[in-house]
Amino acid sequence: MSRAGRFAGKTALVVGAGSVGPGWGNGKAASVLFAREGARVFCVDIDEDAAMETASIIRAEGGVAETCRADASEAAEVERYVATCMDRFGSVDVVDNNVGIAHVGGVVDLSEEAWDRAFAVNLKSCFLMMKHVVPIMERQGRGAIVNVSSVASIRHLGVPYAGYYASKAALNHLTKTTALEYAPRGIRVNAVLPGLMKTPMVEKTVGLVQGYGVGDVDEMWRKRAEQCPMGEMGDAWDVAHAVLFLCSDDAKYITGAELVVDGGLTLRCT
Repeated sequence: MSRAGRFAGKTALVVGAGSVGPGWGNGKAASVLFAREGARVFCVDIDEDAAMETASIIRAEGGVAETCRADASEAAEVERYVATCMDRFGSVDVVDNNVGIAHVGGVVDLSEEAWDRAFAVNLKSCFLMMKHVVPIMERQGRGAIVNVSSVASIRHLGVPYAGYYASKAALNHLTKTTALEYAPRGIRVNAVLPGLMKTPMVEKTVGLVQGYGVGDVDEMWRKRAEQCPMGEMGDAWDVAHAVLFLCSDDAKYITGAELVVDGGLTLRCT
C-alpha cells in the first residue's frame, strides 16, 4: 500500500486506539485510517492487547504503528505516553482523543464513584492530554486535536446517564475555549459528536442493553436503529472519517467546531 496521503510524514496520536470487544471501535477505525493516509500511528489504550491488535492491522497493511498501555485519566501515565510518542516518532502532529465511559443512572441513582469516574475518563483525560501535547504543537508551529464527544452532550437521549451527559458537555466547552486560546498559535481543536453508533463499547454497556433490550443485544440494536431518522445506526468508520477530516489540512480553517455525526438524530430529538 502506498503511504502517500493527507498525513504523509506526520504522527497521529490516538488515545483509545483499541476496541473493547470484537469489531471496530471509533479509535481503532481512526487509527487504521490515519495509517492508510500515510501517518505514523501511536496507539494508546488501557488494554494493551487491544492496542496491539490495532497496530498489527496497520502493520499488516504496510503502515507504521507503535503501542503504549496507559490509563488516560492518570497524569503520570499521560505524561509518559506523550513522551514515549515523541521518543519514537519525534513529533505529535494530530491527536484523536477517543476515550469515554458511560454509567447508566440519573442524579439520584448514580453513585458518587461512577460520577467521578465519568469525569476522570471523559474530561480529565482530555485536559491532561492537551496539557502535555499543546506545548509540543506550539514548538512545532502547528497541530490539530479532535476530542470525541457525543450528541449526549447537547441532548437527552432517553437514557438516564447524568455523569455521561455532564462530562461530555464539559468536554465540548473545554474544546471550544482551548480552540480560541490557541488559534493564534496554529493549533486547531475541534470535537466530533457521534450519535447512536453500533460499536463494541455500546454492546458492552450493560445498562444500555438492559434499558433498551431487557438484556437482549439484538433488541437493543433494533430499538436504537428505530430512533435514527435514516433508519439505521452509524458505525465507527463514520466517526473515524469525521475525525480524519478535522485533523487534515482540508479543515485548516476550522477550529472550535462541534461536528455532529448522527444521521439526523438531534434534528428531532428533544
